[in-house]
Order: sequence, then C-alpha cells, then structure tokens
Amino acid sequence: MNKESVGVVETKYFHIEEPIDLDSGEVIDEVTVAYETYGELNKEKSNAILICHALTGDAHAAGWHEGDKKPGWWEIVIGPGKALNTEKYFIICSNVLGGCKGTTGPSSINPKTGKEYGLDFPVITIGDMVKVQKKLIDSFGITQLAAIIGGSMGGMQVLEWMVSYPTMMKKAIPIATAAMSSPQQIAFNAVGRQSIFSDPHWKGGNYYESGVIPRNGLSLARMIAHITYLSDESMDIKFGRGLQDKDEISYDFSLDFQVESYLKHQGETFVKRFDANSYLYITKAVDLFDLSINDSLIDGFKNVEAKVQVLSVDSDWLYPTEQSTDIVTALNANNVDVSFSEIKSNYGHDAFLLEKGQLNYLFANFLSESVVEDLMMENIATIKADADVVEAAKLMLDKHVTHIPVVTDENKLIGIVTSWDLSKSIATNSNHLTDIMTTTVKYCNAGDTIEEIARHMRKFDISCLPVVDEDMVVLGLITTDQISNLLS
Repeated sequence: MNKESVGVVETKYFHIEEPIDLDSGEVIDEVTVAYETYGELNKEKSNAILICHALTGDAHAAGWHEGDKKPGWWEIVIGPGKALNTEKYFIICSNVLGGCKGTTGPSSINPKTGKEYGLDFPVITIGDMVKVQKKLIDSFGITQLAAIIGGSMGGMQVLEWMVSYPTMMKKAIPIATAAMSSPQQIAFNAVGRQSIFSDPHWKGGNYYESGVIPRNGLSLARMIAHITYLSDESMDIKFGRGLQDKDEISYDFSLDFQVESYLKHQGETFVKRFDANSYLYITKAVDLFDLSINDSLIDGFKNVEAKVQVLSVDSDWLYPTEQSTDIVTALNANNVDVSFSEIKSNYGHDAFLLEKGQLNYLFANFLSESVVEDLMMENIATIKADADVVEAAKLMLDKHVTHIPVVTDENKLIGIVTSWDLSKSIATNSNHLTDIMTTTVKYCNAGDTIEEIARHMRKFDISCLPVVDEDMVVLGLITTDQISNLLS
C-alpha cells in the first residue's frame, strides 16, 4: 500500500425502503445499495464526486479491503494528491442496481418468496440504475455534486444523470461511451447472453439452489466481451503469435497460442466473482440505452446544464471516437459548455482504466476551479453617493480605473459609476453622482467560480463586477482583463 492510497476501506450498505418505479412499469419494493466513500464531505456538502463503474465493476473503486492483493479498480486516479484528491473531494462509488456485489439484483433474495429472484427480477435500464444512485446521494443531504465521472457503462450513467437530473451536478465526465448502443454493441452483448442461455446449468435462471453455476456459458460470454476491450495493437504487443508453454504447434485443439490461454484465464477468473443472471440484466440495460428523443440526440440533451468534458480513446473500437463526437456535437447544439479530448493509447477500450498519466492530467485540469477571491482586486477605490462628478473623475485618474463602486457609510454597495457615465454627465450637464450612476448593479461573491463569472459577464456584456459579501459590503472588483489573463 503506497502513501497516495486511501488505505483500508470497507463497503457500506444503504437500504431504500420505499418502492422504486422502474422504466418498464414494474416496481421493486426494497433495494439495498452497496457503496464506498473516500475523503470527507465538507460542511457545505459541495465537494462530492460520484464515480460510476463499468459493466462488471463494483463499488470498490479505491483503497484496499482487508486481505486483498490488489486495490480498487480506479486506484490510479483516486487518493491523496491524485486528480480525484481525497484530501479535497468526497468520492462516492456504488454498485449498480442489478449487480451482484452487494446491490439488489437477480441473485438477491426476493422478499415475496424468500428465494433468489432469478428471472423474476424485472428488466432494468440505465435510467433505473441512476434513480437508485440518486436515492443514495439524497441520503447524504447533497443537493449538487461537484462532478460525476464514469467510463463505458459508467459513462452512460453519467449521461443519464445529465439528462434526468440536470441541476444535480456542476461538471460531468463521460468516458469511452455512447449516448445510444449501436447494433454492433448490441450484437456482442446478445452473443454473450446466448452463451449463458445455452449452458445446461443455467436452468432458465434458476441455478442458485443447485449450487452449480452456468460456468461455461458465463466464461464464454466474458471471453467474447474481453476481446472487445482490447485493441489489435495491444493484443499484438502483448501476445503476438507467441505459443503458450510449448515450442511448436501441436496440430490438435489444445491451446497453442498465448492469446487463447489469456482469454481462457479471463473467463475462468470472471466466473468466480460475477453472477450469470446479473450479466444478462446489465448487458440488456446497456442495449436498451438511448438518450435520443424522436431520433434526435440534440433534443435528448436539450436540458443539460452541467459543464461537460467528453473523453474517448483513439484505439477503442467498441465505443469509437465517432460516438463521443456525436455527443459533443449534440451538446454544442444546445450551447452546453463542453470540451473534448481523445486519449492516445494502444490499450483499446480498457485505456480508461489504465492510462494513469493522461487521466490524472485531464481530470485535474477539468476539475480545478479558480474562484473570484483568488483573482479579485482588493483595497479598491470607492465613492459615496453624495459626491459630485468631478470627484469621481479625479478618483478615476488618480487610481487609473474605469469603474468605481458607490457605497454607503458602511461600505455597502448601492451603485457603480463608470468612465462611460462620466462622459454621459458632460452630455447631460449633470454634476451629481446620483444623476448618472447605475443603481441596478450586477455583482458577484468571492466564492463564485471564475467560469461562472466569465459566463455571467459575457451574457450581460459587462467588463467589471463588484465583489460583495452576504451583507452587500464591497470586498473588491474583478475585471474581464483579469479573467482573460488567467484563462490564457
């Protein structure tokens, strides 16, 4: 365990007692959610980041469980000093509805029968998974997440959050994902499910009591899926045409090549940790995912409010870059603040789990926020409302400024006078400040982010804003020149 790890962690459980209405029209009466948290939730409850896992992931995103030989699946980006800095952020990750790692799914006990649900478990969607996550987030008293981040199916959850709960997050990072499953993606999932159906030990989903799982079918499904997670280049680098534990071709149907042995190992390992029925339900949820409205992704994203960073992987052929750029195009059409980056990697789809350097760099840059307090000018010139125009003009010349807040004796903001206002005073032959100053003043607070203020200033075509506290006492000024210098 290194010093940048969150250390030993435990999985926690949240019980939702009220019924969950599913997209299918079905209802689940009780749901248990397995989740883990890292870091501390601040007093304002404004520093929480939700991590959404991929198809066969779980809540254990970082740190170590007692006795484990390896840490959580996203240890490379979560922890002290990393992009998802647990000394700054409160990180939450939960196992999805339909899973088999502590959250209610087909292997859970059905309270109505006292036996495992099996295929009595209702078909679920990505939207249903997000509904359950929302219940968990609400339980913390969090009204807005600092960010939601996820890759692959986790990226689908991020997109669903953006659409279903547009005000619930400031920022969102969907990675190596799509806004709707393509025919090819559905096809791979369908073949995986058929391999499970064809296993005689599956028994129509009722294999729990027999104690014999559909091992061969689930293993084959995993082998098929795992091929799609890699790139041709990564497989060539990793295996080439290397032989496995032999010096020459055997000319029979034993495992000759290293890549064959690797896939067999992946399948055998997977069946030890995952439930076959959960695999059926979760892949079906992925297939059903489609955020377009009337075949329009632009309409589907019309209510998005978060700032978004879309990431793809150049060697990913399962969720290719084109699907990410479709998301970016639709968001741009809705004037959403969106950026796009393509991760350069030969790992293929799995790059979102492996590219430590690029992920930390991209996340850190996107999540970092400068606030007005970091940039504003303090000890600024102010003037009282009973001053005359000449006093204001002299003050502007002496201080080399073009904006002066007008304040009360308690330094509370009541207006602002600008160099333009002074020009107006000459044209109107006015000498009193109250005749020319602006009283409907736009202002900001010290804790506002620079990005929010920049958008605000662009919207109202303002070049300077007074900074005030909750009592309207003037603390300073911030200008578009300062913001431009920072952003450049």
